[in-house]
Amino acid sequence: MESRRRRGRGGGALAFLGAGCLLLLACSVFWGSVLIPFGEFGKFLRGEGMDEAYRKIVVDIRLPRAAAAFWLGGALALSGYLLQTFFHNPIAGPFVLGISSGAKLAVALVMVEVLGRSMTISSGVLIGAAFGGALVSMGVVLLMSRRVDSMALLVISGVMVGYICSAVTDFVVTFADEAEIVNLHNWSRGSFSGMAWGHVRVMAGVLSMAVAAVFFLAKPIGAYELGEEYARSVGVHVEGLRVLLVVLSSVLSACVAAFAGPVSFVGIAVPQMVKRFIGTGSPLWMIPASFLGGSMFCMGCDLIARTVFAPAELGISTVTAVFGAPVVLWVMAGRRLGWS
Repeated sequence: MESRRRRGRGGGALAFLGAGCLLLLACSVFWGSVLIPFGEFGKFLRGEGMDEAYRKIVVDIRLPRAAAAFWLGGALALSGYLLQTFFHNPIAGPFVLGISSGAKLAVALVMVEVLGRSMTISSGVLIGAAFGGALVSMGVVLLMSRRVDSMALLVISGVMVGYICSAVTDFVVTFADEAEIVNLHNWSRGSFSGMAWGHVRVMAGVLSMAVAAVFFLAKPIGAYELGEEYARSVGVHVEGLRVLLVVLSSVLSACVAAFAGPVSFVGIAVPQMVKRFIGTGSPLWMIPASFLGGSMFCMGCDLIARTVFAPAELGISTVTAVFGAPVVLWVMAGRRLGWS
């Protein structure tokens, strides 16, 4: 009976998150500095011919941006879930541990080098650079984990790694050419703007494979969450699983950094909110729920970022921090008081 109740709650939660994503997709297409008339929006939904100007806004600007927020937001939340599982710490995340900052530094270096030579840069190169930077930062954090006994000190170490990478990135931007500074400055603030369907196809291809790989690891992850000794007793290769968690979380966060720049607090806040919403920590439910929750969260924050002060636009990290930081404080206070 209890198992059936949990499945019912989990299924309802996934349905709610999926419906929320669809609703925010419609809002992202409809609302903006240019409001799409309801009649034209209805034509779009029915597949009829729209006014050409409105069609370009919807198809070439808003839909790719909303799709990017869907994929990258889900990837960031799922990366946070994997890191929280790896470190057994609810405030571990790619932004806090400096992984996003390492990816950001690597992408900035590649962008300065390539743009300085007046060359074009492919999405694959950016993803590869971000993945390399993320792995280096993750490696530093893992080395620190062998030197410190406290998880609090480990988190502080990750924050310091992030500050160092951000400082070096700022140094690189300072000595870049004027045109490069504009590109790097906009990218370093975090944004889903400027997305094209080519970008969406690349990120969808990379992330769909990574998400599928994470889902196939659901049972080993569930055993690992019960303790390494238990996981070994049921046949899980713990060392291999830990490597896969590092690689997959790095791929997910690197893809976000390559396309949208650093986005804060999503990887920490969303898995915690989702866990309380669905009422279970089972990976079979947490993996799809974290992805959909991250998608919904980032789509909503992106809609706020581009509409509240239109035509001016906020950095996406500014909005995610406003809504995500209180969740992190709540989680830390809950652990302090013994609530979780």
